[in-house]
Amino acid sequence: MSNEKKIKKVIVVGAGPSGLVLAILLAKQGIEVLILDGAADLDKNPRAAHYAPSAVRELKRAGVLEEIQKQGFVPDSVCWRNPDGSLIAGIRTDVHHPEAMVVLPLDRLVRLLYNHFSALPGAEVKWNHKVVGIEHGEREAKVKVETQEGEHTLAADYVIGADGANSQIRRSLFGDLAFPGETLQHQIIATNVYYDFHKFGYWDSNFIVHPENWFMAARITTDGLWRVTYGDTWGLSTEEYLERLPKRYEEMLPGKPKPGDYKLVSASPYKLHQRCAEKFRVGRFVLIADAAHLCNPFGGLGLTGGFADVTSLYDCLMAIQNGQADESILDKYSEVRRKKWHDLVDPISRANFRRIWAEDAIPERDEFFAMCKKMETDEAMQKQGQEFTHMLNEDFTPYFSKPIAT
Repeated sequence: MSNEKKIKKVIVVGAGPSGLVLAILLAKQGIEVLILDGAADLDKNPRAAHYAPSAVRELKRAGVLEEIQKQGFVPDSVCWRNPDGSLIAGIRTDVHHPEAMVVLPLDRLVRLLYNHFSALPGAEVKWNHKVVGIEHGEREAKVKVETQEGEHTLAADYVIGADGANSQIRRSLFGDLAFPGETLQHQIIATNVYYDFHKFGYWDSNFIVHPENWFMAARITTDGLWRVTYGDTWGLSTEEYLERLPKRYEEMLPGKPKPGDYKLVSASPYKLHQRCAEKFRVGRFVLIADAAHLCNPFGGLGLTGGFADVTSLYDCLMAIQNGQADESILDKYSEVRRKKWHDLVDPISRANFRRIWAEDAIPERDEFFAMCKKMETDEAMQKQGQEFTHMLNEDFTPYFSKPIAT
């Protein structure tokens, strides 16, 4: 492949976890990477905190896993409980597995990734740079950017849309309303709170099963901060949800705590979406993570799927860079990643969510819990469970042997 076809510069739109990991990987290969973000700083909202084995593998490849493990921890287990706290079924974690899940609140992970990226040659982040439009070119992709100094245009060999659920890159490619799928008619409230669940016998990750008072409680820091995510009535305002929080905590949580019994750090209402863009690649523009697809957070497949996109796209871009594939490999990236979402992420995330509240899901729920109980003594099943999220990845090397277009 001639030097003209080499990738010299990539623009990543969005300084979130997936965009930062991809940017680190590319910058380490000597590619100039510019990250654009419309915000003034990194996002600090309470979001994901658990990184599955497939994500751990990618974080290791980016050279950041050891520091994440030092700042975070490996959770001991996941389980499902009745409202009275009694155990239904659980899966213990092999904490010594080299790719065991690791926990670190996303705001801390993003800060860590940002520091690693900023230290690399050819790496730059421009804050308060809001992308407002795009231009296609045969040899480069351009983004129109709005800043405090005015509007201007930036160009690169490729532009990666990693700008989240409201992605301007996706909107510019397909239209503001073109994000196929649905918004689930369920409201969740994600909270971070200091409350000692362990004294009630809770494990590190717990799903409480109930038609109305279902919730998830998971330890997310070593100093006792827990993520509690629960459902509430559909259609209320943010203020109303926050006003109802003490009452909902008292109804649901073990020990029926009053406000003085816990320290609430943050609370954010979220709507749930199951959506997937019609394509992940158009010309020199490529979508990853939430800009490309959404799912509910139960089971952590949204962020895990985002890191799987990073794995695939990085391998494809490196194949182009090293003369192993032409640009059509990016169409294969789009095809494979969309299929993974439709075949795995969408149905499994829906099942994970319905398992904890839907009465018509009881047969599937019972079957799942029976499998979990069998897994306690079946080493082959334990290994299969440990490696499940690797199914979201794809080995692209069989697609690299095609003749290079000239």
